Amino acid sequence: MHCSSQGVCVDDLARLGEATALKAEAAAFVGMKVGRISHVPRAVFCSTAECAKAFGFTHQGAYNVGTFGLAISPRGWHPHFVRHELIHHLQNERLGTLNAWFFKPNWLLEGMAYSLSEDPRRPLPQPLEGWRSRFEQWLPSIGNQSIWQAAEKVQ
Repeated sequence: MHCSSQGVCVDDLARLGEATALKAEAAAFVGMKVGRISHVPRAVFCSTAECAKAFGFTHQGAYNVGTFGLAISPRGWHPHFVRHELIHHLQNERLGTLNAWFFKPNWLLEGMAYSLSEDPRRPLPQPLEGWRSRFEQWLPSIGNQSIWQAAEKVQ
């Protein structure tokens, strides 16, 4: 694993520039469209099956670890995957990791991540598409509240 000073780690050094660009784009996108990220986390990008296996990937494209970091599998090297995981990171920053994991519904957490990352896959498999749809129905109902003020009230 090779890590840069920008908090990007790759298993294939030839792809460091691509991984760095994906993370930078996602951080800028999420910061502008969802909310300011206090601390952009380290991101590990796996380009091989061996790396993915070492990080526990089975079928998923990416995952986040609280506010500590992101892991991206070989199939997750797309802007919407990295944005999605940074949105989860931001949820953990704003709502609290344990609060988000244990007390916030999937339609809010996953629906927000799929919707606001502009994931182009439509429809997603269920229940993911249902969660995105429910979030997209809820969003206009929050009125003038910030998304984070409204999300704090959701149980």
